Amino acid sequence: MRLSTVFASVLTCAAPIFSQQIYDIWTTTWDRSQLFTYNNLSPNPINFNSPGAKGSADIVINDAQTYQSVWGYGASLTDSSALILSNLKAKNSDSYWKLLKYLFDPTDGANSAGFSYLRIPLGASDFSATVYSFDDVSGDTALQHFNINKAPSYLFSVLNDIRSINNVLRIHLLPWSPPGWMKDSGTMNGGNFLDKYSTAYANYLLKSLQAFKSKGINVYAIGIQNEPENSNPTYPTCIMTPAQEASVAKTLRSLMNKNGFSGVKIIGYDHNWIDASGYPIQLMNDDSNDFAGVAFHCYAGSVAQQDAFHAAYPKKDIFFTECSGTYGSDWWSDIKWYMDNIFIGAIEHNAHSGLMWNLALDGNGEPMLPGTNSCSPPCRPVVTVNSDGSWSVNQEFYAMAQASKAILPRDAGGPWGKRIGVSVGGNLNWALRVGAFVTGRANSNDWLRYSLVVLNWDDNSNGSWNPTPVKTTIEFRGKQATYTFPVGITTLWWYAPNQGHSKRAEFGDSVVEFVNATEAGVAFSDEVSFEDAIGEEDSDFDNTIYTKSNGEKIRRFRFD
Repeated sequence: MRLSTVFASVLTCAAPIFSQQIYDIWTTTWDRSQLFTYNNLSPNPINFNSPGAKGSADIVINDAQTYQSVWGYGASLTDSSALILSNLKAKNSDSYWKLLKYLFDPTDGANSAGFSYLRIPLGASDFSATVYSFDDVSGDTALQHFNINKAPSYLFSVLNDIRSINNVLRIHLLPWSPPGWMKDSGTMNGGNFLDKYSTAYANYLLKSLQAFKSKGINVYAIGIQNEPENSNPTYPTCIMTPAQEASVAKTLRSLMNKNGFSGVKIIGYDHNWIDASGYPIQLMNDDSNDFAGVAFHCYAGSVAQQDAFHAAYPKKDIFFTECSGTYGSDWWSDIKWYMDNIFIGAIEHNAHSGLMWNLALDGNGEPMLPGTNSCSPPCRPVVTVNSDGSWSVNQEFYAMAQASKAILPRDAGGPWGKRIGVSVGGNLNWALRVGAFVTGRANSNDWLRYSLVVLNWDDNSNGSWNPTPVKTTIEFRGKQATYTFPVGITTLWWYAPNQGHSKRAEFGDSVVEFVNATEAGVAFSDEVSFEDAIGEEDSDFDNTIYTKSNGEKIRRFRFD
């Protein structure tokens, strides 16, 4: 962990040379010799000097070119994930709290991933003990029998424990199906949504928001329907057309605005890349006013298809919210695919978030809803929790943790990292996948933090396994630093004065937008109100499929 005195010495020096020194490096290597390992280079940092010969790869940073803010990485807290974690707490409380802190502590410099975005199913999913909604009384359009406590108590217990560690956590609610009686199937498993229940369903979602609020839980976003083009009959799913989803959203937005939830976003679609130019664009065509944006999953299509939506609606937010690995796949191949397609790739294609599927399961990918066929082979979670009270984090953790370190707020009450311009030259430019970010400061006089997330996937020569570190030059503001990136993921950062490229107003989407401002002790300037901070958008800006990654085929599964 970086000593606070070292941070202080870097941040308080006025000499320009100190604004261009790299002290902090986190590394995960292909051979697992380093696993999210922190290296403090003090007292011998990497200096930015006058430019010289370029390295085999040459990273060029353009901090005048800014894009979207990145609002966090994480996973879904399903009923099964919550149960697994609750059981761990009962068996070994110390281990439980150690795990939660390792996953969720957002403190700058902490030995933790700082995951800050959780999706939570409203009602049952394929990772629940039983099929249930919050109102299973047929025809109860008045929702007199609505009961949030149909959800297991351990879901809220674990969620509140996570919130106690991370007070900048974004919570995104989303149903896997409306109550069965609102569908032509009469059950939550499969079927089509019925238009006549559009208003009742909007009220159902409002009641869900109110119920979470009654438990002291502030919600960042809500969705209408997970995977609205999926009707798998073995677990809660629902076909919902763009017109139907838009109709529900229009009513819901009005209800939310009238009931104290004007700052909560409605996020649409939440399904695969493959239909990015279809369903989500039609959804915005039907009702662009009431959706903040849309979310994507990885199970079909390619990440570049996010661009079709962004081109059609550049002012709308894009989120990446679900992908699952499977037990038995190759660790390093998974790392490469995740970074290329999600934790660098999806962000590169304008996403504000990067999430995996289940947060926690056991070593068999259980517990699952009895009878579901949604995961085959078994889905792998971010963390595997064993029956003896031990746990281990998986490749999903390491990929996300490296990315997360680059975008977490530097200061309490400060803004999130914002993607900036970066390109890679040199004869080995293909060997590196790079994301670059700038993080603003709570005090506008403090220096900005600049971060790189670098995947070196140069692991083979002429078809033979040959992991090769890449000597790289980094170009920043007319100066040059040199670092040899090992095969794996590297996250590093440095500080530099604000030269006017990153203004406070550009960081309006700061951490306080989704917490209680009074509880957080945050004061807003006259220029930016709490409501403005919440609502501000960035202005700059078959069942098995194979994806080619660095010359090899990586297998992944869709679970529709």
